[in-house]
Amino acid sequence: MHNDSQIITIKGTKTGLTLFIDDRASFQAVVESLVEATYSDDTLHNHQISISVNLGSRYISEEDKQIIKSIIEKQSNLIVKTFHSDVILKEEANILFKEKETKVLYKVVRSGQVVEETGDLLLVGDVNPGGMIRATGNIYVMGNLLGIAHAGAEGNRNAIIVASYMNPSQLRIADYISRAPDYESSGVYMECGLIDQKENRIVLNRLQTLSHTDKDLNGFERRMENG
Repeated sequence: MHNDSQIITIKGTKTGLTLFIDDRASFQAVVESLVEATYSDDTLHNHQISISVNLGSRYISEEDKQIIKSIIEKQSNLIVKTFHSDVILKEEANILFKEKETKVLYKVVRSGQVVEETGDLLLVGDVNPGGMIRATGNIYVMGNLLGIAHAGAEGNRNAIIVASYMNPSQLRIADYISRAPDYESSGVYMECGLIDQKENRIVLNRLQTLSHTDKDLNGFERRMENG
């Protein structure tokens, strides 16, 4: 693609092309530059090319994204796959913050009760039989986990479940489920549940082994120190 203006810069990648848009230019100037841009290599017309649009420090609406997409895809062999921006809306930032935040609760979850949180959950207390705790991130129970715990509730298979005393009726991580018969009937102390990718199931392991895995507990430590 050839364009005399510096508003648009094209770089080739292994997966296609990345289109960099100068975030200082007006949106109208961007549109005009895209319309004027043409391919200089006719051989590329024989192949379908994936385009990634990098907006830099520019935020645009979904409507404006569709305008850019339609202009680029007028070239029949071009397909816009992704948009990337260094800027997000305040609402999106709040959602990301909640997903990374560790919620601390001091309570006993009794039979029939369900506790749900976004992000990591640190429960100081017990989960009694018939009680349930659910979080989109990791779950840490400083007490007896005797009921149901569901970590990574929105699909995060890297989530873990940790308890001072582990004897749950059921553990869930993302879409994996492990029931009570998988555990010793007497329960175990200071154990964690996580998905073993090789065995394709939830397993229990000593808490100390987490430092040798790829689980990012350092982030949890920093959040607790700053909380």
